[in-house]
Amino acid sequence: MTVVLSYVPSIEGRGALPFGFAEARMRGTEVVVVAEGDSSSSPDFVVDLETARTTADAGDVTYSVANHEPGLSHADALIDASYDDDVDLLVIGQKRRSPVGKLLTGSVVQRVLLDAQCPVVALKPPVRAAV
Repeated sequence: MTVVLSYVPSIEGRGALPFGFAEARMRGTEVVVVAEGDSSSSPDFVVDLETARTTADAGDVTYSVANHEPGLSHADALIDASYDDDVDLLVIGQKRRSPVGKLLTGSVVQRVLLDAQCPVVALKPPVRAAV
């Protein structure tokens, strides 16, 4: 079984990483990281993942990075990954919204929540990280 973890180089995207690794550790499974665009080629990418593994005390959890298909949006890549038979959970970061802003969820998060085949956890960063 697998936990699919969305990677977006933002406070929200990085905030979801430790939870995804902790879930994989608890479930005794691996992580498949779906990176937004070409963000997996960034020097911060591996640092962010290793920091999340350490924060989640999940050093024994292995991860792989899904290949990015050119022309495929991040939402589509996550939704496609959710249809794999061995996927247990999809984890994605979400922005904090004002009461008015809650009328609209971000387009990527909204599409994933509505169209994913597996359960989805959408996490907001701590309030102190949003300032």
